[in-house]
Amino acid sequence: MIEIVPRETTRPLLTALIPVIAALAALALAAIPLLAAGAPLLQAYKQMFLGVFGSFFTFTEMLTRATPLIFTGLAAAIAFRAKLWNIGGEGQLYLGALAAVWIGTGMIDGPPALMIPLVLLAGAIAGGLGMLGPAILKLRFGADEVVTSLLLNFIILIFVQMMLEGPFKDPMGLGWPQSEPIIDAAILPGLFERMRLHAGFLLAIGTALITWIITALTVWGLKARAVGENAAAARHAGIGVTRLMLIVAFASGALAGLAGVSEVAGLKGYLTSDLSPGFGYAGIVVAMLARLSPIGVVLAAIYVASVFVGADSMSRAMGVSSFLADLTVSLSLICVLLGGFFAQFRLRFRGAQTP
Repeated sequence: MIEIVPRETTRPLLTALIPVIAALAALALAAIPLLAAGAPLLQAYKQMFLGVFGSFFTFTEMLTRATPLIFTGLAAAIAFRAKLWNIGGEGQLYLGALAAVWIGTGMIDGPPALMIPLVLLAGAIAGGLGMLGPAILKLRFGADEVVTSLLLNFIILIFVQMMLEGPFKDPMGLGWPQSEPIIDAAILPGLFERMRLHAGFLLAIGTALITWIITALTVWGLKARAVGENAAAARHAGIGVTRLMLIVAFASGALAGLAGVSEVAGLKGYLTSDLSPGFGYAGIVVAMLARLSPIGVVLAAIYVASVFVGADSMSRAMGVSSFLADLTVSLSLICVLLGGFFAQFRLRFRGAQTP
């Protein structure tokens, strides 16, 4: 007979190392499909490593890929801490991008000092409003925000496609469903010449630091954690749970909206319906790998981006399917969940009792 027994003590060092162990375990388990595909294992991992760290260009490409993951990872992390399950990061990302092109394609014309903050603010507000709906439905009617925020992703994407085929369509786009390009004054500046890495990465790092300060060192952050631990007890202690949850919902959506702004105003320059390959969903994995730590989100996003960029490089060089990246990220999530479970519980084997 097997019993699940809570551990009396949890070692902080072991808890901190769980994401690292999970990442290494996932890479080790990914060797199984690599061997099944007939790829030389050491050569495959070498190519994966060089695809990220082989040159300064590939390294900056990885950081470019990590930028929206930091935003969506933060969006999921702060919501999950308050037990608000925001699965709508993908839709909120597109709302942020849509607001960015609405403001940044000539609606307002001004210098970069005005246009860039306006575009960022518009994207954050649009993303925040995108999460308020599911939060209100949860708080007012008890609707499951997992379902409502997830379904809202598809509604938002259809709405974006409609706008790109209608009012936002670029008349010079040769019939392609894309928005007009954002004016130069609203573009996030690049960090290095002839590299795609842009100022959105620095904004993401700064946002992660601010989020950590707010959640870890302020009274508001303490209240948010209290609500996440036990909402009924927090309400009994005088915390305005409803108001706090609405603030968390808006902040979470705003962070996801900034991911859309960073992609459209920092990288692509215009909006298309395939702007995101799933950054909103990948952000959930990033948040879980980081164990909901804002600083950990940065490291987890870099890891996930490294896996994707490295797997793409390996795929091109060796003919291995690039879906190995999705498999590795999924294995990382499973490993970190199992690690977190065994850090808090242990299995106790008992002999079968005779009647």
